[in-house]
Amino acid sequence: MRRAALLSALFLTGPSLLSAQTAYSECNDIRITGSKNINLCNAGVDAANIFHPVAGLLVSGGNPVLGSIKTLGGFPHFSLTARVNATQLSIPDPNYDGTGTTVGQDQKVFAPAPLVEGALGILKGFGPTGILSADLLASAQLLPTTQVDGLTVDKDARRIGSIALGLGFGARVGVLRGRGPIPTVTVSAMRRSIPKITVGDVAGGDQSQFGVDLKATNLRLVAGYKLTVLVIGAGLGYDKYTGSADVSIEDQNIPGPPIPVKIDLDNSRTMAFLTGALDFPVFKIAAEVGYQFGKDQNLRTSFAGNDPADRRLFAGGGIRFAF
Repeated sequence: MRRAALLSALFLTGPSLLSAQTAYSECNDIRITGSKNINLCNAGVDAANIFHPVAGLLVSGGNPVLGSIKTLGGFPHFSLTARVNATQLSIPDPNYDGTGTTVGQDQKVFAPAPLVEGALGILKGFGPTGILSADLLASAQLLPTTQVDGLTVDKDARRIGSIALGLGFGARVGVLRGRGPIPTVTVSAMRRSIPKITVGDVAGGDQSQFGVDLKATNLRLVAGYKLTVLVIGAGLGYDKYTGSADVSIEDQNIPGPPIPVKIDLDNSRTMAFLTGALDFPVFKIAAEVGYQFGKDQNLRTSFAGNDPADRRLFAGGGIRFAF
């Protein structure tokens, strides 16, 4: 009789134990019970981890000075760039309710991210090649707060009118000043941050939402040539993304307030890109295109149309004024 009772208990509790074993540690909350809630929580954690390097890509792009392959030549030279980065996003189905572990795709959108970038020459460099010339770099990411459905920005973020701001700073150093077959080579480092961006709206009827903030460290190596008015170059990059995410899920068992989950985020990516410009005396028409290389994130959930191990195409374009 005791054996039968024990077997019955194992049979009844086995599925929930199995679900708990496949849940992220952040989803092992006493309030998160039943397979649907666990799947929803896992999906929210996965969505935040997928979105994090995509946000980093939109903020950082490839070349930190669009279409440029060399430093400015010391003080008081400076440049100002109006730029847009873009990549394609797969928006997950907001009606996913935790049934199964595959989240459908709502739509694909081509997401633009406008920035203003500045560079100031501080060191001309040494010798006829200008080795170790240096620029200070800065950027301002413009984040729409009401213009995109299903996306909101932290109400306490820095703003200009209805536009929230993410900021960045860094430096670029000249390694080689190209002559003949020898390319011009620069290296740069940037540190950027953006306020919390929330995707989804549980209060508005979505089953889950997640909010992500971002701190990005960008390292770049760019080499290229100037051919009369045409500048062409190629670059490699490494990005480190850190931050946190707030996930909220709608309880599928008992109607009530959303269940909150907080996680830390830590991702990295490599990239390769082509950059170029039509280099006129004062203004430059510049563009770039490249790939951010993917990485397997060992997710609990599958998202239709979005595999983080795939490489991601990105592009940028804009106008740069240099003096």
